[in-house]
Amino acid sequence: MLVRHYVPQPPLSDFVELLWLYDGYSQPHDKERLLPNGCMELVINLREDQARVYDRRDTRQFQTTRGAILVGVQSEFFVLDTAEQRSVIGAHFKPGGAFPFFNLPAGEFHNQHLSLDLLWGTAAFELRDRLLEAPTPHTKFQILEESLLDHASKPLLRHPAVDFALNEFGDLRRSPSIAQVTNQIGLSSRRFIDVFNDQVGLTPKLFCRVQRFQNVLRRIRTGREVDWTGVALDSGYFDQAHFIHDFKAFSGLSPTAYAAHRTEHLNHVPILD
Repeated sequence: MLVRHYVPQPPLSDFVELLWLYDGYSQPHDKERLLPNGCMELVINLREDQARVYDRRDTRQFQTTRGAILVGVQSEFFVLDTAEQRSVIGAHFKPGGAFPFFNLPAGEFHNQHLSLDLLWGTAAFELRDRLLEAPTPHTKFQILEESLLDHASKPLLRHPAVDFALNEFGDLRRSPSIAQVTNQIGLSSRRFIDVFNDQVGLTPKLFCRVQRFQNVLRRIRTGREVDWTGVALDSGYFDQAHFIHDFKAFSGLSPTAYAAHRTEHLNHVPILD
C-alpha cells in the first residue's frame, strides 16, 4: 500500500494540516465509523467517480455523489465505505481552516457531505481529471495545493478572535472556559459565537466538547486497562454519566465498546456485521 503525506507551504499551511494520498488501501471490513474531530476534509476518490453517503442508523441506505466531496465539520459519527478508500487523495484542514476555500460560512457544512462541483463548479471535475493524469504523488500534491490556492479568498486570514480562541481552546492543560476566552477578545458573546461558527463550523461550546472527546481518545490509545473514572475526571467531565453521554453522542458507542474495537487510527472504528 502506498501512503504519502505532504505539508503545504505557507500561507496554505496555516489552514491545511496536510495533504494525503492512499493507494492500494484495503480493510477486512466493508464499513467504518468515522468519529468527529472538529475539522473539515476534502476527499477525492481516484478509483471511481462516486462516493456513498450512508444513513448512520441503517447502513443499507445511502445516497451517491460525485467522487470529489467536501466533508463538513461533524458532531456525530458517519459511516465510511472502505472500498472507496483504495485510491484516494485529500486535504485535512486545521480547525477553522476550510472556510476561505468554499465561499460559504463553515457552519453551512455542519454534518454535511457535499459534492465538490456544487461549490467549485466544473473546476471540481477538472481537478479530478488532472489528479488522475499526474504521474507521481508529488505532482498530485502540487496540483491539489495549487487548486486550493486558486480558490482561496483574499486575503487568506482568519478573524483575529477566532485565531485567539482556537489557540486558547487548544491548550488542554489550562482548559479555559468559553466565558474566559470571550472576555479577552472584545466581542459580545453572540457576535463571537457567530464569527466562530462561520469560520470553524461549530459553536465554541460544541467545538470544545469535540476537542475534549478527542483528548479522551488520545488518552486511552495505549491499549492498557483504562481507568474510566480517572479519564473522565481528568478530561473535565462532571461525572461518569456526563462522560458516557458525550462519548455515545459523538461515537454511537459506549467507551468500553469503543476500546474493544479501536484500531491504530483513533477515529476509525470497524463496523462488524
